[in-house]
Amino acid sequence: MNKRIYLDYAATTPVKEEIFQAMKPYFTESFGNPSSVYSYGREGKQAIDTARGQIAKAIGAKTDEIFFTGGGSEADNWAIKGIAYANKNKGKHIITSNIEHHAVLHTCEYLEKEGFKVTYLDVDEYGQIRIEDLKKAITDETILITIMFANNEIGTIQPIKEIGEIAKEHKIYFHTDAVQALGNVDIDVNELNIDLLSVSAHKIYGPKGVGALYVRKGTKLFSFIHGGAQERRRRAGTENVAGIVGFGKAAEMATENLDEHVAKIKGLRDKLIDGIREKIKYVRLNGHPIDRLPGNVNFVFEFIEGESLLLSLDLIGVAGSSGSACTSGSLDPSHVLMAIGLPHEIAHGSLRLSIGDFTTEQDVDYVLENLPKIVDRLRMMSPLYEDVLKGGQK
Repeated sequence: MNKRIYLDYAATTPVKEEIFQAMKPYFTESFGNPSSVYSYGREGKQAIDTARGQIAKAIGAKTDEIFFTGGGSEADNWAIKGIAYANKNKGKHIITSNIEHHAVLHTCEYLEKEGFKVTYLDVDEYGQIRIEDLKKAITDETILITIMFANNEIGTIQPIKEIGEIAKEHKIYFHTDAVQALGNVDIDVNELNIDLLSVSAHKIYGPKGVGALYVRKGTKLFSFIHGGAQERRRRAGTENVAGIVGFGKAAEMATENLDEHVAKIKGLRDKLIDGIREKIKYVRLNGHPIDRLPGNVNFVFEFIEGESLLLSLDLIGVAGSSGSACTSGSLDPSHVLMAIGLPHEIAHGSLRLSIGDFTTEQDVDYVLENLPKIVDRLRMMSPLYEDVLKGGQK
């Protein structure tokens, strides 16, 4: 197998050469501890300040509202626990949705054991929350609404502006996990009334192991890691200077030509979606048909398991992902697919292909040429599909 096509950009991205080059000096030359007063340390501190400004600009924030973390999951944990513990005297009620990333869901479940009450909003068939449900869920005890900007599995974008307006009206903090949105959607935290926002470098061609939390000035938030004075005494620990530099450069590049990037990615996405629908029967596109991430393609293929589809694609050099059991180490299908109403047996046959900056039209053509053959071969092994061929339930 010589051909290698990467179509899992929603999982992680390669580090772009320009970003790697920006990081290199901070491994070998300007390697000082940013807390040190001599020149090596000052170089690191200055680099962090520059990156903080780059990320702030990417989301319309102030520089001193950006706090660096070890990734998106840490940022989610800090936002939710930090608000909960700092505001528990005002109330102990949190509102989220049932299709959040596990970094949010598991944090909320943890807080329930600590005496907090969490409302998990249902979503519609496309994966969007209903604004009326959100309004009804608010009580005098509600201190936080945490709803993701865009879903990592099915690509659905939430009505963030409306959620922000409702939160502001009721004087409730609003946090959004924007890990998938940065670099794919225009973000302005002030226009959208967002109080806390989580982002991660490795989704936008930066390094793994570095993220950031935007915290609106005046937000009452507990510190997350105690120790040194780093991150204005909110998150202790010697900074990952090279990673932070890479994140800053990645954020700058991701938002410089956003419209051009989105147009290119959308074109390839739509070609892939249209081709799959045209060439393969018994498929369903998951997620919102319009309000979706530009690079997200998520289908369920009836009568086959997502894992077997994924492994078959890997054998011909195509990397994708699945909400199927074995890839997640769980016997249950994706909680997102179940939440949008897919039956258990159909939800197991999911495939997510996510497109990025290095995807070509030839890559899409290759998938469209080979995926129908794989689906046909796998279905011929399915007794359920055999019933269909004999004039069964379909």
